[in-house]
Amino acid sequence: MSNSADSNATGSTGTDPARKGGFRPVRILTVAVFALAGLLFFTSFNTAKGTDIRSDDNLLKLSDLIQEHSRKNKDLDESNASMRDENEKLAKRDDGSSKAEDDQLTGLEKDAGTQKLTGKAISVTLNDAPPNATAKLPGYPEPQPDYLVIHQQDLQAVVNALWQGGAQGIKVMDQRLISTSAVRCVGNTLILQGRVYSPPYKIQAVGDPAKMQQALADSEAIQNYMVYVNVYGLGWKVTEDGTVTLPGYSGTVDLHYAKPVG
Repeated sequence: MSNSADSNATGSTGTDPARKGGFRPVRILTVAVFALAGLLFFTSFNTAKGTDIRSDDNLLKLSDLIQEHSRKNKDLDESNASMRDENEKLAKRDDGSSKAEDDQLTGLEKDAGTQKLTGKAISVTLNDAPPNATAKLPGYPEPQPDYLVIHQQDLQAVVNALWQGGAQGIKVMDQRLISTSAVRCVGNTLILQGRVYSPPYKIQAVGDPAKMQQALADSEAIQNYMVYVNVYGLGWKVTEDGTVTLPGYSGTVDLHYAKPVG
């Protein structure tokens, strides 16, 4: 009976109608899907190069690279400062200048921030708020992540206020500022003269403590920052440090500027 059933199913010609005309559309679609899947697998393998492309390893490697460059820049700054001191000693040995000219040069170097500076100082420390901070005062919205971190304009406001208050020299973290220094933030990290820092950020200034503190209090930008201090818990601390010595700027003083093409 099985032979009879097979004969009836195939018809008198013995040819399967579904095979007429070559591949069926369903089979063509199946082949195309598998081909596309193979292409995606190969592309993923080629991109990952045998690594887990869902992991954060690449981001961690980038962070490590940034920190390594920051450490190298610090070492180069220290080496540059040592060589500069040695060069200045050799230059002053037989340069033929008068005492008045040497005194004038020393004064210019002091104003430029390349020499150490000793005097009474204050420090301002800024820090991010706790990540789980909530509004402490009624009438204020719950914080966005942006409200809880130190921004570039916050650091700039402090530096500008200290200069306005007559600061003779300013150090941010462990680096002396000069006229070409740029205080920049990327995310919640500070990039200063090729080196990377994380909060808390400490700014120290030599000058008249009372005048500098008054300048901080008078700054509208800092008054706005203090709202976030009181409502969301951003860090703010001002201390008088007594007599301190700020280091001289140790980086390069060469100016880099754009040039026209052609």
